Amino acid sequence: MNSNLHTRTPRVVLKKRKRSVRERNHPWIFSGAVGSIEGEAEPGDLVHVIDGEGHFLAWGQWSPESRIRVRILDRRKRARPDCDDWWREKLESARELRRLACPADWDRACRLVFGESDGLPGLVVDRYGDYLVLQVASAGMERNRDRLVRLLDEMYAPRGIYERSDAEVRALEGLSSRCVLVAGMEPPETLIIDLSGVPHPVRIAGGQKTGAFLDQRYNRKRVAAYAAGAKMLDVFCFTGGFAREAFEGGAKSATLVDSAAGALDVARLSLEGRSAEFIRGNAFEVLRQLRNKGEEYDLIVIDPPKLAPTRAHSEKGARAYKDINLSAMKLLRPGGLLATFSCSGGLKRDSFHEIVAWAAADAGKCVQILESLSQPPDHPVDLHFPESEYLKGLIARVTSKSVAGAGGGC
Repeated sequence: MNSNLHTRTPRVVLKKRKRSVRERNHPWIFSGAVGSIEGEAEPGDLVHVIDGEGHFLAWGQWSPESRIRVRILDRRKRARPDCDDWWREKLESARELRRLACPADWDRACRLVFGESDGLPGLVVDRYGDYLVLQVASAGMERNRDRLVRLLDEMYAPRGIYERSDAEVRALEGLSSRCVLVAGMEPPETLIIDLSGVPHPVRIAGGQKTGAFLDQRYNRKRVAAYAAGAKMLDVFCFTGGFAREAFEGGAKSATLVDSAAGALDVARLSLEGRSAEFIRGNAFEVLRQLRNKGEEYDLIVIDPPKLAPTRAHSEKGARAYKDINLSAMKLLRPGGLLATFSCSGGLKRDSFHEIVAWAAADAGKCVQILESLSQPPDHPVDLHFPESEYLKGLIARVTSKSVAGAGGGC
């Protein structure tokens, strides 16, 4: 690093005001906190964050198009975030965590980098066997994209690295969508990954997210533990991960619902020979139709996309979560099991529990929580970044109030 880097790095000066512990350690600096910028800074540039009294706070990356103006990289003044050694150290630290926390998965199917929680804001790297999938979501990571590809190729020697930078948040950074091979060989259209003895299909180039939902792989096992002999309904099924695991757990039959024809096609192929029915359509409408037909199920899984992606969407999202859970409860046989999830970062765990309770009250049901589920350890939660704890789930027994207990109470 050039010795005069500190003097030539643009300075983002924050407004003078008292900040909470959470604000001081949070990895984002919002536009409303910025008082001024000293020097010329382009999107993705390395900047110093300075408090209102002129004291150094952190190194960060500048995002003038976003409400998140600075993403923090390092709070050490003597850090060297402009050189390969700094980036390699971050990537190696993330790899060691996965080796420790996910010894059975880290070299097969694992999230190798989880953005802010690994000190690399705006970056996701997933591993599917011999392939890595890169997702760049911020101007700062965009600026370092080539460096990241090179270092990941050196560290993991994968067969190929594919970029899936097609998340909507890129538009907030002034970035366009991009899906392209960046190193090595093109992945096959469908890659089969073995997870604890159960094969799961992954579509790296054409599937959702980076090709699969790695954050649910442990939760699928927990749901499958309750599936013996069950008639199952898998709602927002994507490629049928919960249903596949449920059949391994002894499920009798499964009905899978999703709006994406391509995802259902993959699910249909992977469940060939099983007693499975596939329904393409809007989940809210399909559940109403199933109820009108008088259908009942022993086990229902509700795993929707983000219905409340930010706090600004929380009210609308809460109504949607309540409606879908209410409909599911009405389709369960007395004593049936509901596995329900929210992946919305804008919805806190307590709020999610409250929404499920509202749905139960309106449905005239009693709900007993058997397990509370979360994201796996390769999606670590940063205590100073509550947004990183996004996945919330419940496995619950649902009964009617008339049979729940003496006197008809819950």
